[in-house]
Amino acid sequence: MTDSEFLILTDGIFARIENAIDDAGLDADFLTTGNVLEIEFDNGAKIVINRHSSNHELWIAARSGGYHFAWNDGQWLAARDGAEFFATLSQAVREASGQDFEITE
Repeated sequence: MTDSEFLILTDGIFARIENAIDDAGLDADFLTTGNVLEIEFDNGAKIVINRHSSNHELWIAARSGGYHFAWNDGQWLAARDGAEFFATLSQAVREASGQDFEITE
């Protein structure tokens, strides 16, 4: 994947995340600065998603920990345990918001 393809793909992912949280009716604010999407919930909990352009990875930082995901066979998979990006993000959003939430690939 080229740098340009990575940026286009992850721009779409950032937009998809924001739309899914809005569509779920969760009370959250979004701030995108460069390669970072911050999601802050009403209760003060925060999730940070970073697209690490140099190695084409997506990173999630949440209360539950930090996770690195690389594109592999059509999915964003965690380097540590093979977990899928959207499943991990869904769990982090549920924990942060205290509400049911699911975003799928």
